[in-house]
Amino acid sequence: MPRSVPPRPRNVRGRTLGAGGVLAAAALLLPLVSAAPSATAERPGSGTLQTRFEAAAARYDVPGSVLLGVAYLQSRWDTHSGAPSVTGGYGPMHLTDARTALADAPHHSDGTEDARGDSARPVKVAAPAVATGTAVPKTSELPARLRTLDRAARLTGLPAKDLRESPAANIEGGAALLAAAQRELGKPLGGDPGDWYGAVARFSGADDSATAATYANDVFAVIRDGERRTTDNGQRVALRAVPSVAPDTSQLPALGLRRTGAAGTECPRTVACEWIPAPYEEFGEGDYGNHDLADRPASQTVDSIVIHDTEGSWDTTLKLVQDPTYVSWHYTLRSSDGHIAQHVPVKDVAWHAGNWYTNAKSVGLEHEGFLIAPDAWYTEAMYRTSARLVAYLAEKYDIPLDRQHILGHDTVPGPTAATVPGMHTDPGPYWDWAHYFQLLGKPFRATAGADAGVVTIRPDFAANQPSYTGCVTAGDACAPHGSGAVRLHTAPDANAPLVKDIGLRPGGQDSTTGVNDVGARASTGQQFAVAGREGDWTAVWYLGQKAWFENPRRQPTAVGSKASVLTPKDGLAEVPVYGRAYPEASAYPAGVPVQAVSALPYKLLTGQRYVVGDKVPGEYLYATTFATAGHQVVRGKEQYYEIQYGHRIAYVKASDVTVRSSAH
Repeated sequence: MPRSVPPRPRNVRGRTLGAGGVLAAAALLLPLVSAAPSATAERPGSGTLQTRFEAAAARYDVPGSVLLGVAYLQSRWDTHSGAPSVTGGYGPMHLTDARTALADAPHHSDGTEDARGDSARPVKVAAPAVATGTAVPKTSELPARLRTLDRAARLTGLPAKDLRESPAANIEGGAALLAAAQRELGKPLGGDPGDWYGAVARFSGADDSATAATYANDVFAVIRDGERRTTDNGQRVALRAVPSVAPDTSQLPALGLRRTGAAGTECPRTVACEWIPAPYEEFGEGDYGNHDLADRPASQTVDSIVIHDTEGSWDTTLKLVQDPTYVSWHYTLRSSDGHIAQHVPVKDVAWHAGNWYTNAKSVGLEHEGFLIAPDAWYTEAMYRTSARLVAYLAEKYDIPLDRQHILGHDTVPGPTAATVPGMHTDPGPYWDWAHYFQLLGKPFRATAGADAGVVTIRPDFAANQPSYTGCVTAGDACAPHGSGAVRLHTAPDANAPLVKDIGLRPGGQDSTTGVNDVGARASTGQQFAVAGREGDWTAVWYLGQKAWFENPRRQPTAVGSKASVLTPKDGLAEVPVYGRAYPEASAYPAGVPVQAVSALPYKLLTGQRYVVGDKVPGEYLYATTFATAGHQVVRGKEQYYEIQYGHRIAYVKASDVTVRSSAH
């Protein structure tokens, strides 16, 4: 949502989340999440993670399947080399030490950005004034979910440093917490894994019963189905399926947790969701916020979901969305346990994407996290609840589960040429789109041979580690980290310049390796038409040019796909490209100002091909007043195709192009 700024004060120019302003500008942020792992962090040694889990389970008399199931939901058994998560969690057990992560940061927004993205109602609201000297709260004042490492240290007698840096100690700390929870509930140690339901729910640190139950249910689903994978440090870990496990869910009331206000939310039953409304208020002549009332899908189709990251903590994010002078989004998801808060009904239009055409037809989801902090990893719990929410919304509103409908904020186009350089770049190259779509039940697989005319970008997330700069200061290298993005060059050579983006840099400068620079970046799940092949390199049509990426057959970064493509109609040397699909002037009724159908500084040139998405009518939602009586949806006769033009999607007029199968 807000611009991607570092989690501590630095001279970095980033992009905000999906809305105006910067969430990182508030009281409590995570300054150490982008720090490199400690030099003393434990390296793989003689013991394996599998044996460490077995040893800790035996020592604390915790069923091995329970310990492995909890760790999988926390971290997928990854160690992250001792680096903390978004919420200050360490190691496979995600033991949280918020004192090492919380700090204040200055506010970076000047309040001039229009997250609404509609020139018919120029931005009037200012970014909220946030104090930059807020005191860090005492440890005792923090939620239990943010301070599990201290308790694990007391239970095990191990130093906090070891629990942060040593996977073996971290696993032992997690086992000790589970055993302590079991004893506190008056339950025997060892025995049937199903008797540990209450202890697992308590381990989540959730302060409400719905989130605790969702967490525990997910852990037991992992136990029931089994899992196996190679972790980030090359360790093979397996949890043998226990299909007969029967968790004793009657233990939940004994935890004494509060009930959340789920009334009015639009969430699947399999997630924990509460209603924390964004205000719809008028606070000046012709000025209001922070969203628009509408009647979707009756008035307009809801055809996309936009994935954002918050660039701030959970508490900060909730404060900002409840400010009527700020911006809005539909849902926020918490990293530590996947808890969801809904703020705006899906029928209404939130101000989150910076493009009014997109806002009017999309749902915005904010995820607690930081773009420029590669080691500030997201928990499996948040990925899973987010995927469930997206699957639910996709089914309810008939939204296809692909990258042309499940957008990153970084793939939303600028509505006009002037807005292109300021568009946002979250969730960035460290969001694991491949894993996310696996959880959605729509993994990116080859649907055609290796020599197909269309490819789907699909690198191995863990092994694919392109270098980025700008994570701490403008020129500094980011810590090596898995990425779902591939870099695009002007020739089949890693030393060749990166392709240019004339929208981002009208002066014609080359793209850069900056973590916020999307000018030469293709992302997992995006599809492009092949423009050539040479050795281990593949070229695709991208931003009106040939763009080359390394794609060796032994370790491919893309797979062959079947898809329709379009090209300029015969006789047309070039076709304009648009950032929004607005109607022709004759479609506007009296009283509704005509919106310019303004082309972006890009062209679709003869001989080039781009993958086709939806065919849509020109459409504009006129909603510039607090009172909704004058709001109208204008639809024209002009039809548009959505295309994957560069890193961001774009639109071309159907009358300008010819659609063909990828085989041509």
